[in-house]
Amino acid sequence: MNLKGNILITTTDFGGVYLLQDVVSVSLPVNERMMIKKNHFEPYNLTGNEKRICIVTGIHGDELEGQYVCYELIRKLSENRHLLSGIVDIYPSMNPLGMDSIKREMPIFDLDMNMIFPGSETGAVAEHIAAAIMNDIKGADICIDIHASNIFLREIPQVRISEETAPKLLPYAKMLNVDFIWVHSSVTVMEATLSHSLNKEGTPTLVAEMGVGMRITKSYGDQLLDGIFNLMAEMGIWTGETKKVSHPIVSTDGNVSFIYSDTSGIFMPAIKHWAGISKGDHIGDILDPLSGAVEQEIFAPCSGIVFTLREYPVVYEGSLLARILGGC
Repeated sequence: MNLKGNILITTTDFGGVYLLQDVVSVSLPVNERMMIKKNHFEPYNLTGNEKRICIVTGIHGDELEGQYVCYELIRKLSENRHLLSGIVDIYPSMNPLGMDSIKREMPIFDLDMNMIFPGSETGAVAEHIAAAIMNDIKGADICIDIHASNIFLREIPQVRISEETAPKLLPYAKMLNVDFIWVHSSVTVMEATLSHSLNKEGTPTLVAEMGVGMRITKSYGDQLLDGIFNLMAEMGIWTGETKKVSHPIVSTDGNVSFIYSDTSGIFMPAIKHWAGISKGDHIGDILDPLSGAVEQEIFAPCSGIVFTLREYPVVYEGSLLARILGGC
């Protein structure tokens, strides 16, 4: 390997070459630095007309599903660089302090990193970091921001986009091999997120979400990887073989029903994740381990498919238990 400025050029065991580049580096207490890096792939012979895709993950330190996706993507690109006809930038850890400490937020600053974009180059440290990330990604032809759920809920592989951006983003989302595309109403979109800020700047950005917090679901990662290579092929970035992708269900907020707990206790589901249910089906029970009583029996208010299911069993009044695709 050799180092040129902030670019580390490395030859892998399988003969590929990648460029590790600093996106931003800031000083921390006790003579330490926080560095956010990306892995940059480009064709052997650049023409200047290449399309560029950015794969982003790790904005929340407790969301690990994207780590496997980045590993496999880098491995395959390194082994098959001759099949690359565009530029791929991979950002595995946007919140390295959060990942190191297993915290959702950025430690020290105690901020949700996905609530500070687009940031400011002259602002405080966190704002400076956000602005540097924005500047590095801006101008890409497409960006995929990979998230997991939190530790409480399990999600099927899905893409979430706003009504405002749906006309532009829906064709890309359908190529990603997810099970479900959730089109949110514009009023529910958080304007300080990376995806909203990039879309506002003209960089098409999709939010992919899957699995559960602090875990890696290999089957979900493999599914999304097939979709990413399919998307790259459709955009002229990848010339290698791709797998056939599924046709996702597309829904709006009006087609989604939310099931909440009316009491505290231990939630024991009686259904499977991503399973079809009918109105009146038994979803599960909330138990009281001290008295041995069933505090609440939960039944489906409508027919549909369960695409979100409670993973963490301890619940309180108002806890989300499930989301059902199918309006009541």
